[in-house]
Amino acid sequence: MTLRAPFMFLLIGATALPAGLTAQHVPPTREQASHPKIGGSSNIDVLSHIPLGGFFKVADIEIEQELERPYVYVSQMLVHGFSIIDVKDPEKAKVLYRFRIENAELHQGTGGMDGKYFKVNGRYYYVQSFQFGQGGPDSDLGAIVFDVTGLPDATKVREVARIREPSAPGGFHNIFAYKHSSGRALLVTTVGANRGNLYDLDAIVGGRPSSQWKIGEVPVPESNLGPGGYHDFYVGYDPADRKDKLYGAGVGGYHVFDITTPDTPQLMFSITGAAGVNYGHTFTPTPDHAFAVTETEYQYAPLRIFDLRAGQSGQARNINRPVGAWTADWRALSHNHEVRWPYVFVSAYEDGLQVFNMIDPSNPVTVGWYYTFHGAHNTGWGGTQNPRGQSVMNGAFGVDVRNADGLIVISDSESGFWAFRMEGFQGWNGEDWGMPNVSSVQDWDRGPVPGPRVTTN
Repeated sequence: MTLRAPFMFLLIGATALPAGLTAQHVPPTREQASHPKIGGSSNIDVLSHIPLGGFFKVADIEIEQELERPYVYVSQMLVHGFSIIDVKDPEKAKVLYRFRIENAELHQGTGGMDGKYFKVNGRYYYVQSFQFGQGGPDSDLGAIVFDVTGLPDATKVREVARIREPSAPGGFHNIFAYKHSSGRALLVTTVGANRGNLYDLDAIVGGRPSSQWKIGEVPVPESNLGPGGYHDFYVGYDPADRKDKLYGAGVGGYHVFDITTPDTPQLMFSITGAAGVNYGHTFTPTPDHAFAVTETEYQYAPLRIFDLRAGQSGQARNINRPVGAWTADWRALSHNHEVRWPYVFVSAYEDGLQVFNMIDPSNPVTVGWYYTFHGAHNTGWGGTQNPRGQSVMNGAFGVDVRNADGLIVISDSESGFWAFRMEGFQGWNGEDWGMPNVSSVQDWDRGPVPGPRVTTN
C-alpha cells in the first residue's frame, strides 16, 4: 500500500509521535512570544498568503479534493459573498473569482459564513450559506448554490438556486454536504430554530420544485438550558454498524443521530452535563467513530475529547466526562478543526494554524503551528454593533485539508487566505492507519463504501 503518513514513532511521555516531530515543537507561551505572536514551528512551511479585505471579512474555507480541480472557496463576512482561489501552484495562489450579493450595502448581518462543494451527475457545485438579519433584504435566505464545473473559466460560474427558510429567518450559520449511503447528496443546515434542516441536493440542482427540496428535520433534544438550536454539524458513515450518523453541536452540548433514513432521524445518544459545556460549537468524530473532538465557544475553553464507544454500542444514552483536552494557549480559544487521524488540524483564532496528535486521546500533543494572526490579544469580534470589541474571536477562523496530497489551507478573519505543508504529511487515507477511510471529505462518485464489518473495541 502507499504510505501517506509517517509510520516511525518516537515516544514522548505516553504519546507516540511521528519521527521528525520531536519535543522541540512546543509553542511558546504568551510571555515567551513576541507581541503579537509571529512565526511557527520548523516543520510547517508557508506556501502562499493572500489578504482578503481586513478585519472580519473572512469566515470559513473549503478545498476541493481532486488534484485536477485545485480550487479553494473562502466565505466572506460583511462584504456578503465568497472568493474562489486557484492553488494549482500552491506557492502562487491567486484569486479566480469573487461573488458579492446584489445590493450588499442594504443587507444586515454577517453575510457569507460557510461553504461546501459537492458533485451531482458529473457536475460540480458550490453552496454558500448566508446570515442576514431583518431590516434588510434576504432575511429568509439560507444559501445560494452555484455551478462551478467550468472553472478555471470564471465566466462560467453560474447561480443555480437560492434556498430560503421563511419559517426561521436569519439564514444558515453552518452547513455540511454529505454523500449518503443511499446515493443521495444531502445538505444539513443550521437554522434560527430548535432544529436543523435536511435538504436533497439532487432535487435542488435537478430543477425540482422548491417544495421538494427539504426532506427532514433534526430536532434539538430537550434541555433544561432552555430553547435554542444547533451551531455546527458533521455527518459520516460508520462501518461498524453501517449507519449514516449525524453529529450535532448546540444547546445542551453534543448529540448523535442515526440518519440512515434521513427523513426520520433517530437520536442515539448525547454528551450533556459535561463541566463547562452548556452549548456545543463543533463536534468531530474520529474515523472509527470511537472518539470525538469538541469545541465550546468561550475564552479559556480547551478542545475536549470524549470517548463515544459506550454511546455507539447502546450502553449509554448520555456521556458527560471527557477523556482528554487540548489547547494552544489557555488565555485564548481554539476554533474549528479537521480530524485526519491521528492528527487534528485546528484554526485556533489568535494562535493561527495548530496541529496536534491524538493517537493517545487522553494525552494529545502539539506537533506543529504557524501564527497567521498578527494582531493584539483580545481585540476580536464583539458583534455587528461593536465589531472590534474585547474578544479573542479573531484570527484563524477555518481550516481544511486536501487528503490527496496533504495541502493545508487556513482562512484568517483578519489576514486572509493561507496555504501550508507539514513535514512528513503528504496526504491522508484512513486505511494507512488501520482506520476506516472516513473524514469530512466525501466520495461524491461512489459514496460510502461499506467494506467488511468493523468492530470497535
